[in-house]
Amino acid sequence: MSIGLAHYLAVAAILFTIGVFGIFVNRKNIIVILMSVELILLAVNINLVAFSAYLGNVTGQIFAMLVLTVAAAEAAVGLAILVTFFRNRGDIAVDDASMMKG
Repeated sequence: MSIGLAHYLAVAAILFTIGVFGIFVNRKNIIVILMSVELILLAVNINLVAFSAYLGNVTGQIFAMLVLTVAAAEAAVGLAILVTFFRNRGDIAVDDASMMKG
């Protein structure tokens, strides 16, 4: 039994579903929301690399590297905003984010 394209797509679909449920179910904790966005981007990367290997070209792998770069930048900026928010407010509740206007 070999691992085919359908197996990779199933894993990516499961990860994507967990990421979407993480965003919709837990709207109170911003760290969980950021981790859910990372799971969604991971699912996209698995799809890109799986289709790239299946079709025999490198385009999907190049796009996966681009998505990894964007995900790293998103994580860095998101965590920097989170640390600043925690220093100003004392907690990281998403409901209090509207108070930081200015």
